[in-house]
Formats: sequence, C-alpha cells, structure tokens
Amino acid sequence: MLKVNDLVVRYGVIEAIKGISFEVDDGEIVTLIGANGAGKTTTMHTISGLLKAYSGSIILDDKDITKVPPHKIVEMGVAQCPERRRVFASQSVEDNLLLGAYTRKDNDGIKKDLDNVYELFPRLLERKEQLAGTLSGGEQQMLAMGRALMAKPKIMLLDEPSMGLSPLLVREIFDIIKDINSQGVTILLVEQNAKMALGIANRAYVIETGKIVMSGSGQELLNSEDIKKAYLGG
Repeated sequence: MLKVNDLVVRYGVIEAIKGISFEVDDGEIVTLIGANGAGKTTTMHTISGLLKAYSGSIILDDKDITKVPPHKIVEMGVAQCPERRRVFASQSVEDNLLLGAYTRKDNDGIKKDLDNVYELFPRLLERKEQLAGTLSGGEQQMLAMGRALMAKPKIMLLDEPSMGLSPLLVREIFDIIKDINSQGVTILLVEQNAKMALGIANRAYVIETGKIVMSGSGQELLNSEDIKKAYLGG
C-alpha cells in the first residue's frame, strides 16, 4: 500500500532523513521505533505532505504522492494522528470529530463513521458536548485517533499515541489500535514504547539518526538482544 523509496529530508543544510526505504502492506501494522530525534516524526510529516522531500519518493497504491499537497493526501486515504494530540481545544468533542471528515461529502457515511467512533471510544460519546481542551490526556488521545478515523483512511499514521499516558491507559490505547486495524485500516505507528509497539506490529523498522539500521517482524525485533539493550531496558 505504501512504499517509501530512498527518502531524503533536509532542514536547511541538516539532513534529517538520510535515504530511508520501507514499505507497509495492506492490512498490516508496521512500527518505526527509535530514540528522540531519530527522524520518526519527520518521516511521518513527509508522508502526509507537511514536509517536503529533498529527494526520493513516496508511493501510495502505485501513485506517487511525494509532491501532493496535504489535503489531497488526506482525500487519497492517508490520515495522521499527530504527536501530542493537537486537538482543537475550544471546540466540542463532536465538532473535533466532524472536522476530521472535512474532505468528505457523504453525509450518511459520516454519520455511520461517527457512530463507529463512539462505539470504539465510549468516553467520547459521554463527553461529545464537552470542550476538547477540558479532556484528560488519554481522552484527548482517543479524540485525536477518532478524528483521524473520520477521514475514512486506508492507512492511519499514528505518532506517539502513548506519550504522557499512564500504563493502564497505554494498554487501552494499544488494544484500540488493534481494533482499528481489525476493521481494515492499515497502521503505520511511530512509538517510543518499543515493547508495546513491537508486541502488536506485523513488521518493524529501527531508525537511528535518520537511517534505518534494522528491520524484521515485530516478534523478531522483540527477541533481538540488540533491541533489548537499546530500547527495552534489557
């Protein structure tokens, strides 16, 4: 579904991404793990069109989206759930969700997907009239994920969904990620909680200083001594 080929991204003269290549197949959960500053979020922003590639290509369903503007990429089936939630604090929960569907015209489909989001996240239904800025961190994460789902994505880019959450909430969020995937949404997950990410991933890539240094199945990387030492406290 998604192929990143020899991608290079620069901030001025600094090369943040140094020619990485990876792919995500239809129906998979693929995770990118790595330390802070490794280039994970830069990669996500470039896929969704928020940053421009210096060179290389990004292919979605055999279409080159490297130079496509962000709103068109959303229309093509890519939705990003950003780091640190980024909800619209002064808008209600339901208005935030409906903003996720701003590129869509199918009102019946939007209503159906809104009901589905409320089924996935019952707490959002309880708080649908509440201002998003008054929600807890975990509820805001659920809202950000629900908002991304409202775009009816083929592939969802999840950037650090567990950031700042309690261990109990982290488990809940990862269970929901698996539920979303089981509904047919392909997932590209960036996550610092490597153990949780590798535990649900079909495949994984390790990024260090803008380069992919290791790849394999989630289980293979979970069992790797190098990964245990570097990321799992082993």
